Amino acid sequence: MKNLLYIFAFAALLGSCTEKEDEVSVQELNNRFISAWNSNQYEQIDALLADDVQFVQGEVHFKGKNEVAERWVGETLGTITDLKTNVVSSGEDNKIAYEAGTFSVDVLPSGPDQPHGYGEGNFMLLWKKGEDGAWKLSYAQLEDLPVQIKN
Repeated sequence: MKNLLYIFAFAALLGSCTEKEDEVSVQELNNRFISAWNSNQYEQIDALLADDVQFVQGEVHFKGKNEVAERWVGETLGTITDLKTNVVSSGEDNKIAYEAGTFSVDVLPSGPDQPHGYGEGNFMLLWKKGEDGAWKLSYAQLEDLPVQIKN
């Protein structure tokens, strides 16, 4: 009887571990991305991108990990700081997760006599779980307002 009780306890433990593997926190995924961005950690951001990732900002549309990493991340990473988001909508299941809302950033001066700027707009980040179980950023869309001079 005691052995049977241990078997049930072990089976319950395994079952709970399996369920937790399928769970995802989109907030944690986005926090990882934002933390890497704010720390200027290009390699960490690149590791979070799916091979078929897409980035859309107005008329700009980049496709594929190499193009998105080079043209969005690489060209923008050193120009803004203090990325913050305010989530308005989010959802997640065991294969897809998203967050959408507003963002703000501090824009660094483009030259020594240039002012600091402030940027804001709307965002949507979509994450997908790969066949290997890793979550990757699959789609990013930004709609930003013109940069304003920061006081």
